[in-house]
Amino acid sequence: MSVKDQRRLDRLTGLESATGRLFIDAASAALTDLSGVRLLRCGVDTVRQLYRGMIRPEIMALFENPGTLVDFAGQRWHSGRVGKDSGYQFKLQNADLGIILLVKNFNAKFENIGPHLKIEVSPHAIDSLSPERLQARLDFYASQVLTHVEINQCAVHLALDLQGWTPPDELVAQMHCRARATRDISGIKEIQWTLESASYGKGQSYIFGSASGVQLGIYNKTLQAKATDKLDYWESVWRRRDSFDETDPDNYNSAQDVWRVELRYHHSVIQQFASGSMDVRTGQPIDTRSFAAFAGHLDGLWRYGLRQFKLLCRPGYFAPIWTLIREDVRVDLPVDSLLDDTEYKRYYKTSRGFSGKNVELFLGNFVSLLARERVGARRAFHRLKDWECWPVIRDHYAAKGMDEDGLYKHIKGILEERHVRWGRAV
Repeated sequence: MSVKDQRRLDRLTGLESATGRLFIDAASAALTDLSGVRLLRCGVDTVRQLYRGMIRPEIMALFENPGTLVDFAGQRWHSGRVGKDSGYQFKLQNADLGIILLVKNFNAKFENIGPHLKIEVSPHAIDSLSPERLQARLDFYASQVLTHVEINQCAVHLALDLQGWTPPDELVAQMHCRARATRDISGIKEIQWTLESASYGKGQSYIFGSASGVQLGIYNKTLQAKATDKLDYWESVWRRRDSFDETDPDNYNSAQDVWRVELRYHHSVIQQFASGSMDVRTGQPIDTRSFAAFAGHLDGLWRYGLRQFKLLCRPGYFAPIWTLIREDVRVDLPVDSLLDDTEYKRYYKTSRGFSGKNVELFLGNFVSLLARERVGARRAFHRLKDWECWPVIRDHYAAKGMDEDGLYKHIKGILEERHVRWGRAV
């Protein structure tokens, strides 16, 4: 079902206006006035740039004494180990630069060319450099870690900060998305961005979607910035670039909380855009491998995300705030937007190109090996989701009416059966 926008009117003249802040519901004639909403800034909150290559042997000396400061690429870095959930074994971190290097992929051998490097970039580093200069710096670090360097793919988080609006109490009920599961959790202090849908902190934060796809977060940025001792930094950003409203250039109000609407894109989704989107002028696919190449497409990514997650005021109609932030917001970057020159579409690889029995045979053999090694269902499921072929497996079972939670229970059940029937003989 297609979803429509309410009509937008100029608040002074009452005439239709593409930029009007007065919205009218055609069915009830109810008016919604959003003239008090202040759009402070929409920017890139995180960049994750992936590289393939072979690890330089001399680099491993940096990790011989985890927790110490080491010299790398002309800077001082904190070296350490990281947990398996990250997919990597080691890290180099420089919070002053706003850079973290994750080195040595768990699923690739040290001596082979593989996806051995992921560089994560924090907001202040992104804000201080143009996409081209930031990309050059990331490529330099990659060349110091790897030989046979190849840019693999990037992932981004886009974040809009605004004032004069707070999420309605019915937000979870009014938000429509393609998430395969919905969960509502209240009253806890922390949550990982891995759930399909959740709210926590007494209505202070909401999460929709999967971390392995596109994820939407809506949360009180003022409270989060205070908790992490970064409010001074964010207030400086909001005061410097605080408005999409030409008539109100200095509209940040320090006495009022800032709310954030954040879209988090997994690198596999960015790859789907590369495979499915097209430059309407040339007919060529778009380039998403590097952040610099993809930067001009972030306006398109923002709009796409707000059509995947639909905040509705009633069936068939977007809530006025959703229309406003989708149509009026532009990602704040010193690059030309390619929004009007690109047809954005995701290309999904499915298991329909070959027999679905391949997926089921693999899963059966996979579970048998897990049973032999006495691996638990939860650990096995997380490892399966980290695998590059996970989308094919997920989509195959989704076509059979089984969501991710159902697939986990299916694996758990088979694993239990193997243990009970075969014991340690497997």
